[in-house]
Amino acid sequence: MVAWAAVIFAFSAVPGSHVPGRIGPLAHVLEYAALGALLYSALRLDTTRKRALVLAVIIASCYAVTDEFHQAFVPMRVPDPVDWALDTAGAMAGALAVASLERTTTKCGAQPD
Repeated sequence: MVAWAAVIFAFSAVPGSHVPGRIGPLAHVLEYAALGALLYSALRLDTTRKRALVLAVIIASCYAVTDEFHQAFVPMRVPDPVDWALDTAGAMAGALAVASLERTTTKCGAQPD
């Protein structure tokens, strides 16, 4: 999870002129979907599904805020609230996907909460 956050940070350090325009929104959603899934999985070890889901999205969204702030210092990049919203939506999608998968496996015979 920390390693993935470092990957996101590294991508954010790329000057704007080197970032392909069309993949930007999809990249935001996908990189934060992975972060949301990783956070949910880590948090789920110690708490309920609902709490892990909420915390995963909150933590990822807060990290997205710091990521946008970081971009203010990268040449040809600017903080963008739309990017933050895409990041948060991606984190929610990733966390929900893992939670849904977990729920499906629980129905198939694993131990419930």
